[in-house]
Amino acid sequence: MSELYLVDDHAMMRDGLRAVLQAAGHRVVGESGEPTVALAELQQLQPALLLLDLHLGEHSGLGLLGELQRRRLPVRTIVLSMSAQPRHVAEALRLGAMGYVLKGSPSSELLGAVDAVLQGRRHLSPDVADLAVQGLTARDEPSALEGLSVRERQIIGMVVRGHSSTEIGALLHLSPKTVDSYRSRLMGKLGVSDVPALVRLAIRAGLIDAAEP
Repeated sequence: MSELYLVDDHAMMRDGLRAVLQAAGHRVVGESGEPTVALAELQQLQPALLLLDLHLGEHSGLGLLGELQRRRLPVRTIVLSMSAQPRHVAEALRLGAMGYVLKGSPSSELLGAVDAVLQGRRHLSPDVADLAVQGLTARDEPSALEGLSVRERQIIGMVVRGHSSTEIGALLHLSPKTVDSYRSRLMGKLGVSDVPALVRLAIRAGLIDAAEP
């Protein structure tokens, strides 16, 4: 019996996923809608597989993926998301996700992905594979964010979502002063002088969706 962990900010979605997975013989050992809580529990429980949504209220699942990669936690990850943005698919794969399933797909698609990833194989449906190729090969509008580290991308994502330096520091285990230094250095590197300009840049680069609150 495989042990899985769910990260989604909608409790009803987690309930549905748990029912589908348990009916297929898997065991859900934990769940959360908060990246900080999820990170602590993933370190403690060490499940075989993580099912991760990208949009977690004010947070991003990409940030959690980056932190898992940085800490080298041995959990295989499938992203389960509404986002069909090529850049999101490509970034999730770059950060270590082994599968990407669009919400709205039939449960058989999700279960097939779970079985494949548990066996050490990647899983992308043909449509998602096309999105990944688009995201990985796009050269028509080079992103100003290319070349930034995972930590720098995490901080940018949190800044444009309105988090304070204190909140970002608590999530990433940094002092507010260190976050302020990152923020100032990054805005200078990207050639922007205020947060609205940074938000516009992040939307163009696909780091966040224009429809996000």
